Amino acid sequence: MYLRYSFRIEPTPSQRVALARTFGCARVVYNDALAVRKAAYQADKSRIPVGALAKRVITEAKRTPERAWLAGVSVDALQSSLRDLDTAYSNFFASVTGKRRGRRVGLPRFKSKKDNRHAVRFSRNGFRLRGNGRLNLAKIGDVRVRWSRPLPSAPSSVTVVKDPCGRYFASFVVETEPGTMPSCESEVGIDLGLTTYAVLSDGRTIDNPRFLRRAERRLRKAQQTLSRKAKGSKNRAKARIKVARAHARVADARRDWCHQTASRLVRDNQAVYLEDLAVSGLARTRMAKSVHDAAWGTFRRVLEEKAARYGRHVGVVSRWLPSSQTCHVCWVVDGRKPLHVRTWRCGSCGTEHDRDLNASRVILAAGQAERLNAPGGPVSPGVEIPYQARPDERGTQPKAKPATTGSQTGIPAF
Repeated sequence: MYLRYSFRIEPTPSQRVALARTFGCARVVYNDALAVRKAAYQADKSRIPVGALAKRVITEAKRTPERAWLAGVSVDALQSSLRDLDTAYSNFFASVTGKRRGRRVGLPRFKSKKDNRHAVRFSRNGFRLRGNGRLNLAKIGDVRVRWSRPLPSAPSSVTVVKDPCGRYFASFVVETEPGTMPSCESEVGIDLGLTTYAVLSDGRTIDNPRFLRRAERRLRKAQQTLSRKAKGSKNRAKARIKVARAHARVADARRDWCHQTASRLVRDNQAVYLEDLAVSGLARTRMAKSVHDAAWGTFRRVLEEKAARYGRHVGVVSRWLPSSQTCHVCWVVDGRKPLHVRTWRCGSCGTEHDRDLNASRVILAAGQAERLNAPGGPVSPGVEIPYQARPDERGTQPKAKPATTGSQTGIPAF
């Protein structure tokens, strides 16, 4: 499997100038190639191969007075920019034809020189690691790297990124074997929320850190200072960097917390079950700021990545599961309840439930039932299932053995 290892780098002032030149040249080549492809499609709906495109916007362009300065940067970075454009088109066509799952991907757009985040990628021919720990980039020089851990293998590429607050990072792509963890029998269901970030089916809770809410005063003061600066002035540029640094501190703290929490859950449980929340829809409600601050999508992505890396299982149940309406004792759906109702009594068995704890236990049972019924094909003959089982879900039960229903195992089938 391929992983990314990101490290902070400290280029010298002259190296920063060279990196800025490389960022600009890569952006120009990307925009030129995009313009050529758009013109070719509008003319006769043809597609120009990457090789012919590189010859036109790089090799031949260097011989013209308007693009002669392209020779001052590494050609490897320019070719990587063209490969990125080809990947963007491939993702668009795969999304249109239905081969790519998820939200619809749009057509590639022109890059702006006013963007505050810049990135350029070097392949094996454009970089090398020195014996003294420095990173050598073509036509840039040896850059100091803050190594926090060793690389597990030789990197296949490195992406140099400059974020909006002026920091530089080197992101290495390495190939490594999946890790191993001692197997355990525990499985847990998680109900995500805003007041309490997560309620686990075993009774434990995870508090919501609210990183954005805690930093709102500092962010507001920095934004007010920025708004009072004259546009185009150096003081406004300095104030913009202060605002970007304040937001970066919040994002870094949130990302680090998501990784630590996900690692703890993957280490302590063999399987973790979540609910497929409509985050994009909730982010358009009056709770938008709190939903964005919670970062449920990032937490789920990190959890799934760590589970795949260490051989754990992450199951996602349907968002239409009535987890807050179902009693986990008698499995009777007791009807909808307003959000201010945090405890309720089942009208059938009389059990008093905590709303979030009961929902997490329903999610656990539903996830276990779906895992048993997901060998990789339709449960009933002639019935097409819209959601195909992921590779780590296939083969969860023998092919000769019929699918076990919830009524046969004592676990409710949803």
